[in-house]
Amino acid sequence: MGRVTARRPVLRIRDGVVSHRPDTLAAEEPMEIRVGGRPLTVTMRTPGHDFDLAAGFLVSEGVVHRGTDLAGIRYCAGATSDGGNTYNVVDVGLAAGVAPPDASLERNFYTTSSCGLCGKASLDAVRTTAAWSVADDPVRLDAETLTALPGRLRAAQKVFDSTGGLHAAGLFTADGELLCLREDVGRHNAVDKVVGHALREGLLPLRGTVLMVSGRASFELVQKAVMAGVPALAAVSAPSSLAVDLAAESGLTLVGFLRGASMNVYAGTERLAAVTAG
Repeated sequence: MGRVTARRPVLRIRDGVVSHRPDTLAAEEPMEIRVGGRPLTVTMRTPGHDFDLAAGFLVSEGVVHRGTDLAGIRYCAGATSDGGNTYNVVDVGLAAGVAPPDASLERNFYTTSSCGLCGKASLDAVRTTAAWSVADDPVRLDAETLTALPGRLRAAQKVFDSTGGLHAAGLFTADGELLCLREDVGRHNAVDKVVGHALREGLLPLRGTVLMVSGRASFELVQKAVMAGVPALAAVSAPSSLAVDLAAESGLTLVGFLRGASMNVYAGTERLAAVTAG
């Protein structure tokens, strides 16, 4: 099975001193997701928690909404010409009565680790396919608790310590307790792994939680949060304009530039307790 990290030789130059040494890198391998034996998409990911990734992807696409929608997930033997198992092909079985993905969802291209499903999503699609409304989630968020989340996320990133090359997504309670953390070369994959874990544990919708991500807040990450019933998304970097639009329309609290004691709240400000505007 592919490993989370890999070693590669590197020429290192530090203060004029040249040396040859191996370096630890974040692993990146393609993973094909099939549903009922039919290919659906290929994503570039860091191996690990692959079943969570597949399940979370299907939540984001509106195919499944609860753990009972899944009949099973398995790696596909015979993925190579000699019948071997690369552990890079995952087949998801749907429970009886669960409709398979629409043919329009089939990907004839790679989902890259940088951009996700670029250009695919739309505000109308998310609005019509979300199984739960996050707008009516009564959770209240404390600014001081939010400012502690980036440090807690970083402290839990074990693989990042050795590679410096992985994004992270962490699911927290409103009180700042870490419920689940996943790392991946793709920020969207890290979120799918968190959502897939929650689906398989029967935790959806994720009411009363905060999803914290290590990078920027793209439209796709807001989409994934809404589809999983997460009422608040926080990021250490900037959101996109479409991400803010979707958050506002969906009733999701969107926090960006969460660094130190500072943050920008772009949508859902009513959830922040005891905040006085200057």
